[in-house]
Amino acid sequence: MRLQVTGLFLVLLVTGCDTTPSASEEPAAVSGRGAVIAAELIGQYPAAAINGQIEAFGLPFAARYGADVFHLTYETVDAQGGVTQASGAVVVPMPVLGALNILSFQHGTTVIREDVPSREAGEFVPGLAFASDGYLVALPDYLGLGDSPGLHPYLLAEPTGTAVVDMLRAVRHLAQSRQWSLSGELFLAGYSEGGYATMAAHRALEAEYASEFTVTASAPMAGPYDLSGTMYELILIQRAPYANPYYLPYVLFAYNEVYGLFEHPSEYLRSPWDATLPPLFDGLHSGRAINAEMPQVPIDIIREDVAAALMNDPAHPMRQALRENDLTDWAPKAPVRLYHCAGDELVPKLNSEVALAEMDGAVELVDPSAKSDHGDCAVPSILGARAWFNSF
Repeated sequence: MRLQVTGLFLVLLVTGCDTTPSASEEPAAVSGRGAVIAAELIGQYPAAAINGQIEAFGLPFAARYGADVFHLTYETVDAQGGVTQASGAVVVPMPVLGALNILSFQHGTTVIREDVPSREAGEFVPGLAFASDGYLVALPDYLGLGDSPGLHPYLLAEPTGTAVVDMLRAVRHLAQSRQWSLSGELFLAGYSEGGYATMAAHRALEAEYASEFTVTASAPMAGPYDLSGTMYELILIQRAPYANPYYLPYVLFAYNEVYGLFEHPSEYLRSPWDATLPPLFDGLHSGRAINAEMPQVPIDIIREDVAAALMNDPAHPMRQALRENDLTDWAPKAPVRLYHCAGDELVPKLNSEVALAEMDGAVELVDPSAKSDHGDCAVPSILGARAWFNSF
């Protein structure tokens, strides 16, 4: 699920910045997960250029620093636990004047492989914005996007979290090789799918990697944390038009890669969608293009017998898989501030309300613009997270 800001990012990529590439490569600092495979300087943005970018995005503040942008490729593991690689962008404020706080910003939904931060595309601009405040910013592309092979494991908590964790490891190795001093502070933020990825990464960092990282604070924004409840009801039960019906097959195909739900799409999908939809998830087709091939009511692509089983059997494999990937019932040690607008029609605010009720810890929920829909809620949420992080 992504920011719905039509046409904005193309404008941002072609105005006001110098992206002269460099051939510099970084050797792997270590072997294993988080090892740097390559790091290439791909852009240098003076503060004035960043001001143009963030102004066009709608962020009403001035850059304090310019920034250098690196395309980072690193070792990680795929959704089956096999060794693979992933990519992302690293944005470092320039000049580096002291110890840097790391901020990892997770982007929203894309089905286009190249629509990612390492290509200075997608939700790259928030990374520039935070770097202009003085943060060393990590912008993971995720598995299955950018330089990573295969299908993106969409809304699967474990592979999403590990890709972010290993990006953070690689960023630390890059910082060491470049002699950038780090403060030890770590902030996490992201919008829509990025909110889900932020929550997954925070949970993983505290549960499995506490000896390596200490989260200072996290700001998950407008994420689908309650997959088996709120999102299940919205997309698989309610027979109503939905603005982005392609979310349903995206989840279904991604979950099938991990859970083996079917051998052939016709076991779940009606004709003609069992044949027409799978080829569209090749990393080359946009969400809009996939939506154009789908009915407005997403559940209409599902076979009637499968839909009935989903509705009547709580133990159905798909419903069990959704429950395994919920992110609502855990106890963060670091403070969490959830941002979500009441007018969100794609990812209802109820996701965050359920999380607030079930999570145990210093968790709060902020509605930064009650009447804003999913796309319009992004800017006030990012501004709120920025102000909160800067207060630390």
